[in-house]
Amino acid sequence: MTNIETFLQMAAESDNIVFFGGAGVSTESGIPDFRSVDGLYNQKYDYPPETILSHSFYIRKTEEFYRFYRDKMLCLDAKPNTTHLKLAELEQAGKLKAVITQNIDGLHQAAGSKKVLELHGSVHRNYCQKCGKGFGAEYILHSEDKIPLCDACGGKIKPDVVLYEEGLDQQTMEDAVFYISHADMLIIGGTSLAVYPAAGLINYYRGNKLVLINKSTTPMDGRANLVIQAGLGEVFGKL
Repeated sequence: MTNIETFLQMAAESDNIVFFGGAGVSTESGIPDFRSVDGLYNQKYDYPPETILSHSFYIRKTEEFYRFYRDKMLCLDAKPNTTHLKLAELEQAGKLKAVITQNIDGLHQAAGSKKVLELHGSVHRNYCQKCGKGFGAEYILHSEDKIPLCDACGGKIKPDVVLYEEGLDQQTMEDAVFYISHADMLIIGGTSLAVYPAAGLINYYRGNKLVLINKSTTPMDGRANLVIQAGLGEVFGKL
């Protein structure tokens, strides 16, 4: 039996599946992974993405932050791919209980998934830091100010995205721990499992159907019950 056949059999026998995904889920929708070698490094910016996407950089050089953010993080034309759509189908069938994602693009919701835990926030939520008014991603993208300002009070708008040096939302983390610890099957896809505290969530899984799907090896491969080195679309396309 091939790895993918084993995966399909595991999924067929499970009715409490949780999916935990990273950047590799969205690269097939054309959203770049800024950590990969062919990602966003050295493309007309004086700083690496990790520096630009940090809290201190946002405070210190807000204009430069937004130049990068609008250019690279707001991929509003991207459409859900096979993986997003299949996960939504699994949820509708009652088999998948939650999607936990490190992505901020909102594509799981666009595909129809209802229970999505966004560990790192979303580009689709933005708030005025002065009065708290909310704005969508389109407002940020098309704002004529270099730093988007609130149309109500003139305050600076900040994306509801977890930047480097910022803590994850405690409630979202607790919910993720709950779903993972109760899952009978945990599928981890498209993440190198290098970013903590998100990568530490794997420690809460207590079952024996831990599946890792990633194009390259991860530090957790030895702990998985099944490792599939392939693109997510190739695997989920068979479901």
